[in-house]
Amino acid sequence: MRRISFVSVIIVALLLGSCGSPSNPTQAPAAQVTQAPAAGATKAPEATEAPATGAVAGRLSLAGSTTVQPLAEVLAEAFMDLNPGLAIEVQGGGSSVGVTSAGEGTVEIGMASRAIKGSEFEKFPDLQVFTIALDGIAIVTNPGIELSSLSVEQVRDIYAGEITNFSEVGGPNVPITVVSREEGSGTRAAFEELVMEYKDAAGATQSKLISERALLQQSNGQVRTTVATTPNTIGYLSFGFLDDSTKMVAIDGFEPTAENVKSGQYPIARPLNMLSKGQPTELAEAFLSYILGELGQTIVAQDYIRVN
Repeated sequence: MRRISFVSVIIVALLLGSCGSPSNPTQAPAAQVTQAPAAGATKAPEATEAPATGAVAGRLSLAGSTTVQPLAEVLAEAFMDLNPGLAIEVQGGGSSVGVTSAGEGTVEIGMASRAIKGSEFEKFPDLQVFTIALDGIAIVTNPGIELSSLSVEQVRDIYAGEITNFSEVGGPNVPITVVSREEGSGTRAAFEELVMEYKDAAGATQSKLISERALLQQSNGQVRTTVATTPNTIGYLSFGFLDDSTKMVAIDGFEPTAENVKSGQYPIARPLNMLSKGQPTELAEAFLSYILGELGQTIVAQDYIRVN
């Protein structure tokens, strides 16, 4: 089986990790560095032609982010259709589970819907990170709430419990009920980095905590259902879970769209990652090559933002 090569995917305005300012998703990839990546770095294999039909056989296991899970399941079904001798099992558990499962080698591929922490690279120095898609995080409200736009600062203060009535941000005079993901969620971790962190007057990074009064949910789907059915609620959702059951809110005047994420105008966005312990196995390489190729990226583009 032909080996694929690896390149770094550099993303602007998507990661606010410990390594500093994020980079632009539209930039050409840079050459791969063979040593362990810096904290927050992401890499992806170069897109190559998918393996010939029926050329791949065996078993492949994935676990991790419940955001990446549905996308991975669709990609796995499509790849197995091309390779009937291949069985791919995809499980959830959250981004932290994905990092640990990949780092310990209990699965061939882990899944994370956030940047990888420096502490995780220290614990799993062989961890390899492959960005397969870009995803925006949309702010949504119950359909009964009318809001034209919010700033990132206003969203931060709402989630910190400092703004408690929609009238304070141009909405109706009703109390705000905040809906959030649980601890360990990749969507929550990305939201905390992209929204709850900020620079103080001295330029130091500070962070506000999500209010203890927030209604915590175990998945994007549960957040969507709760916001859709509970009056006066606000929540955040991965772009892949948006539908007409909730009302999307513009951020700084920019709608949550793929085009606005790519242009850098919509600020709340992140990478969707797959992970391996060191060099991926041949089966994992073949699957990653398919995902980063034209067929896989066409599937990615149905709900998310392609990287190739």
